[in-house]
Amino acid sequence: MYPADVDPDSKNGIMHNDHAVLLERFWRASTGSPFDVTALNGKLSIDDAEAIQLDVLDRWCTRGESLGGWKVGLTSGTSRDAFGKGIRPFGFVLDNRIIPSDDELNIAAIRHCGIENELCFVLDRDLRGRSVTAEMAHAAVGGVAPAFEVNETRLSGESDGPCRVADNLSQWGIVVGPVTPLPQNFDWSSLVIALSRDGVEVERVAARGHIDDHFESLATLARELAKFDRGLKGGQRVITGSFTRQSVREPARWEADFGPLGRVAIRFK
Repeated sequence: MYPADVDPDSKNGIMHNDHAVLLERFWRASTGSPFDVTALNGKLSIDDAEAIQLDVLDRWCTRGESLGGWKVGLTSGTSRDAFGKGIRPFGFVLDNRIIPSDDELNIAAIRHCGIENELCFVLDRDLRGRSVTAEMAHAAVGGVAPAFEVNETRLSGESDGPCRVADNLSQWGIVVGPVTPLPQNFDWSSLVIALSRDGVEVERVAARGHIDDHFESLATLARELAKFDRGLKGGQRVITGSFTRQSVREPARWEADFGPLGRVAIRFK
């Protein structure tokens, strides 16, 4: 699935037949086969990469999985604008990898596992189109929850930005805490997130100056998906950027306190 305004037979030096080959390689990476992407550096555009990623998603869906939501990448901290000014690529979240808070995950099943604290917004209704605004996104959201993103490093070698996008931005799944109605007149920049491992605080991050406006991120996501004739649907969950980032190398219980928005926890065994 290419963007509507791009010729699929001549895209940044990537020919249509190459897309099929790369789809197969990124699909295999998503299911456990090593993929050294060094030779791909500089060969893909972000549009190329998002097209490959969406075809990987479609293949998951033809095999019985379903789409549960999305992520917006490169919205916070040192990752902001890492692929270029204003570039905010998306990733998809499979429904069966939306994990409830206080559940357990097997660390051995997730390669080079990492976690990030993020806010998870729950769509109350559909949101799509190339002219979506932050105000429209705010009106489409019904609730918010504290969350973890669980990441998996699947690629090896030298990996540039588009390769990471094609690989779904290392997305494995999300852990979602209790959903509360979207608070009115809330100062999102006032949040301070505290992350603990086995009851000991290991990181504390203030939102102010750290992360993009969440509703502008949702609008950006909708506009980017519209390039591929896709959009957000009511009931989907969207994570909008990391506050904390940690590697998970051994069994432990991780918990994050989002202040007035609640807590979320996951145990790795």
